Amino acid sequence: MKVLVVDDHPIVRAGLRRLLATEPGTEVLEATDGKGALSVFRKEQPILVVLDLNLPGIGGLEVLARLKAVDPDARILVLSMHDDQIHVTRALQAGAAGYVSKNASPEELLEAIRRVAGGYTYIEHEIAEELVFSQIRAASHPLKDLSSRDLEILRQLAEGRTLSQIADTVGIGYKTAANNCSRIKARLGAASTADLVRIAIRAGLVDRDAGVSCAFLRPRS
Repeated sequence: MKVLVVDDHPIVRAGLRRLLATEPGTEVLEATDGKGALSVFRKEQPILVVLDLNLPGIGGLEVLARLKAVDPDARILVLSMHDDQIHVTRALQAGAAGYVSKNASPEELLEAIRRVAGGYTYIEHEIAEELVFSQIRAASHPLKDLSSRDLEILRQLAEGRTLSQIADTVGIGYKTAANNCSRIKARLGAASTADLVRIAIRAGLVDRDAGVSCAFLRPRS
């Protein structure tokens, strides 16, 4: 069984390799970013992809969509630091068959890997419970009306990329990227790109330390 682990942190990849060593007949492949993941996936055709969402360059949600475009039957398990309703919902909508946070126990992660690789679905117990109750409460999230593509553009803006860079990375035209940015501002009630960055950081799309420079985020005079 070939399993492709996509994560830019060596310690996470090493940990997953050790964990999967307990599964007989498992071959672990690795990629550190979206482009590498797509290349390995096309070449090796793994039975399962364990995918992080916070990747350099192309974000995990976009990588997920591209993997499903290459192979609609691709079995993808998201393993992410994000456990909020928006990331989980968007990942499942994009075609993930499972979702586990990096706070899950090794035993639960192994169970998720076995089930998703076996053709079933799996959501971490605590995340599934929160999803149910959030629907009951009809909880409002600042990013609930954004698509996966919008979230990817917002994430890259918060990391300091220009619209030209975002257009190249995502694979869309500059005008499309600019139009999407304007639409995101309107939906979030943001007056500027700096406001979008603040919203993205508060919502946890990027780490606070990974955001753009403080000078860019200073209040407008």
